Amino acid sequence: MTKHFVEVQGLAKRYPNKKGQDLTVFEEANFGINKGEFVCIIGHSGCGKSTILNILAGLDDASDGVVLMNDKEISGPSLERGVVFQNYSLLPWRSTLKNITFAVQARWPKWTREQVLEHSMKYLDLVGLKGVESRKPSQLSGGMRQRVSIARAFATQPELLLMDEPFGALDALTRGMIQEELIKMWEETRQTVFMITHDVDEAILLSDRILLMTNGPQARIAESIAVSIPRPRNRTEIIHHPAYYKIRNHLVDFLVNRSKELSGSSESVQDVPLTSNGHPIEVDPATEGSDDNLAA
Repeated sequence: MTKHFVEVQGLAKRYPNKKGQDLTVFEEANFGINKGEFVCIIGHSGCGKSTILNILAGLDDASDGVVLMNDKEISGPSLERGVVFQNYSLLPWRSTLKNITFAVQARWPKWTREQVLEHSMKYLDLVGLKGVESRKPSQLSGGMRQRVSIARAFATQPELLLMDEPFGALDALTRGMIQEELIKMWEETRQTVFMITHDVDEAILLSDRILLMTNGPQARIAESIAVSIPRPRNRTEIIHHPAYYKIRNHLVDFLVNRSKELSGSSESVQDVPLTSNGHPIEVDPATEGSDDNLAA
């Protein structure tokens, strides 16, 4: 059995209701994340995606199951895991640069002031914000604030970076620009990333693998789809790759039709199989329901 950098085993989350019965949001979540892998998770609202992310971050407890990172059980928040939320989460009284240096100092308390500044400026530059380091968050646009959040998260170099719909509140043009900045940063750092998104095209552009969740309650992770499009990728060229619409059509079909059909099912996660040379087989919508294409 392959050993993953992050192992999620039998994860479930339940809440008691007024009738004294437990409401199961999701259950039997089993998946792994390899070191340096970019994994996106997609599913309808209410299936428990954010709860899974919060458990990975140590901000919430699972009702059942365990999460291991480097063979150690995750218990509580840690600087080894960074989180980027949808609402920026910047300190309003600190400047752009000081929002980053604050986190860097916490990560490496023995660093000199010069080391902290140099390291922080490097990541501000990577997200295209060199020149605005003295501005407060209130003086930045929504897209610029999110760039600061992303730069801060990458600057602390966590072993696992968790992103909860980081571009959900942005307009399409700004979202596209920040996606490109994120790709540049990830390609330089090869950070291990777990990201929630509702955007199918965003998931294909960014990820190595996409996890698909059935509808809640009693949601499950039904499929794991390998994105076989080679890197580097960009928004204008990726749509011309022959695998792009095959993968996209499969994802859309799952979200529109099959996520509801499989809701509450006890079927195990299905993976796109690998060829003998280790490259993912592309999803073919013409045969997407067959066992030959998505092997259990």
